[in-house]
Amino acid sequence: MAKLHAIEYLAHPDKYPPKAVCAAYGDDSFLRRQVLLAIRRAILKDDECEFSLTTFAGDNKEVQFRDVVEELTTVAMFGGQRLIAVEDADDFVSRYRPQLEEYVAHPGQSGVLVLDVKTMPATTRLYKAIDGGGLAIDCSAPATAKLTTWLKDWAKQTHKVQLAPGSADLLIEMIGPELGLLDQELAKLSLMAGADKMITPEMVQKMGGSWRAKTTWDMLDLALNGNVKEAMRQVDRLLSSGEVPISLLGQISATLRRFAAATRIIVQSEAAGKKIGIVPALEQAGMKPFVIRKSEPQLKRLGRQRGRQLYGWLLEADLDLKGDSAMPPRLILERLIIRIAAPA
Repeated sequence: MAKLHAIEYLAHPDKYPPKAVCAAYGDDSFLRRQVLLAIRRAILKDDECEFSLTTFAGDNKEVQFRDVVEELTTVAMFGGQRLIAVEDADDFVSRYRPQLEEYVAHPGQSGVLVLDVKTMPATTRLYKAIDGGGLAIDCSAPATAKLTTWLKDWAKQTHKVQLAPGSADLLIEMIGPELGLLDQELAKLSLMAGADKMITPEMVQKMGGSWRAKTTWDMLDLALNGNVKEAMRQVDRLLSSGEVPISLLGQISATLRRFAAATRIIVQSEAAGKKIGIVPALEQAGMKPFVIRKSEPQLKRLGRQRGRQLYGWLLEADLDLKGDSAMPPRLILERLIIRIAAPA
């Protein structure tokens, strides 16, 4: 059975009614929260939540499996179903995997159990049991290629606004592939939308983005302009505020890939006996019109030698941040910034 992704589920939750056991699993906490809310809305009315909803902290070792089962088998005070959610349930699942497998095979008749976990490998018996007889929803971060479509749909569905052409791409570039932050920015921008309920790229550029997103944008500009000291100061500020290196890498990667693509276009054109200017190369690489003016001198300063190495540097940083290196994540990010900012 094909995996049901949270984006598909949240677009049409009525097509996937809750089963006796549901699992929201994956590395995106925003999607897991939205799935839990959607399941709650499907089962409980607003006036029932206080009496028919019980939440357990799965990372609390004092929470026992029998406590959860007791709640599941308790009849709802006003009829209907009860909803029992075990949040941050990875440790709970590890401790009680056999009991959970048995429960999924023979669930109770009263309550609905929802497991909120970061990981649930498809090869495990528990996943197969939930996927076969329950409702398993993949809450992993969506591929970058799908983010634009999701953002447009989410803006309409949740915030009742529309994103004009270019607005979704600009938001993703400014904020990065962080769905929770993107949702927050949409909420703020929706308050600015006029009677047409349209969010334009100009509105996004002027008002969109938290100070962290703007600081990330400034940090990249400083690096591309060769100001190593100030770029590093901004990196320190971002990390001290709670940002993580892999998130910052995601936010700056799209722009750097466009510089790499523009360099490749220039080199390939020259090899074919043709000459192309920097601005047309940046346009072909997908650089947005409103940043072309500042991007031209930045690519000149970067130079073709470093421009041709950008793809390799980005891949190396991504793999290192995901475990291929023993270096601290901060140093991995700082190494990339120095490579961009300082001439060889």
